[in-house]
Amino acid sequence: MCTDTGVVVSPNAPPGLVARSAAGPECGSGRIDGEQQMAGVTHVVLVTWEPGTDRATEADAVVAEHLARIDGVEDVRSGTSVSTEGLEGGFDWMLVVRFRDRTALADYLPHPEHRPVAEFIGAASDRVVVFDVED
Repeated sequence: MCTDTGVVVSPNAPPGLVARSAAGPECGSGRIDGEQQMAGVTHVVLVTWEPGTDRATEADAVVAEHLARIDGVEDVRSGTSVSTEGLEGGFDWMLVVRFRDRTALADYLPHPEHRPVAEFIGAASDRVVVFDVED
């Protein structure tokens, strides 16, 4: 008899991989190959403001006003670096948005609540880098 003993998540497993743990001679390894969870996505925006300006406080306010209203946004963080290493590479401000999945990220880009943030950053920045990673 095969008895399901629950979900096992290994710290060494590929992101999003779900394995069922099972006990009994008919169960084999207990792993269901290829069974995947919907993986979240983390969206990172690094900004250098126009020379001679610091728009971080304004950017934080625009972000706080708009991004949490978007379906699929799970967490939003923004601000200046508090690192003591000094390895910011010239960037002044960072925005990190955690999305439920890739679809939520795709829906975010044209969303009306994203536009004011994107427009503010675009108008006030000298340099922007965007990096999206699957959790």
